[in-house]
Amino acid sequence: MELEKWEEEAKSMVEIQVKRRTIKNSALLEAMAKLPRHLFVPEGLRNLAYADCALPIGEGQTISQPYIVAKMTELLDPRPGDKVLEIGTGSGYQAALLATMGCIVFTIERIAALAASAKKIFEELGLLDKIKINIGDGRLGWPEEAPFDCIIVTAAAPEIEKAWVDQLAEGGKLVLPLVVSFNVEQLVKITKTKGKLEQKHYDYCSFVPLLPGVKT
Repeated sequence: MELEKWEEEAKSMVEIQVKRRTIKNSALLEAMAKLPRHLFVPEGLRNLAYADCALPIGEGQTISQPYIVAKMTELLDPRPGDKVLEIGTGSGYQAALLATMGCIVFTIERIAALAASAKKIFEELGLLDKIKINIGDGRLGWPEEAPFDCIIVTAAAPEIEKAWVDQLAEGGKLVLPLVVSFNVEQLVKITKTKGKLEQKHYDYCSFVPLLPGVKT
């Protein structure tokens, strides 16, 4: 994909798929327009990288639809300098987007091959100084680096893990696709205030499931 073409497609993606669906965070919109999403998609699917859909990335995983990435990021409302924990590196697009917005990202991936692929892209984009990757079980979080201002989970979780709540800073925000009933998932935002959790539900969605353990 030629440079000029992807820039045009990224801008069109933001204008048509994201802004028209009421996403208003200007820093987020700017970051999505300048981040080359096609780098995070397998070569055979790069002509669809900016399309309004999720795409397979191998290992049974997907890169989420641009709108869903934008919605979750807007709910998270990260600020430059925020320390963000991501559960599920996947393609690396979400972590790269947060880093482009000025966050310091700690991302956990259970599948070693995906973590390695994402790391190469981060290096190509000059983002390794803002992103640290760990291969492990995301349900456990990253206690050595806690607390986090924000936590984002990029796979459907059957429950809100205690480790995530414990590692969330005071005033911190957790955004995740939560399984709310059989085969039904919904985006949920949790805010931690004085040790108490405020929970709000948003869009219905569909994600790959959050799985335990590590796959090497």
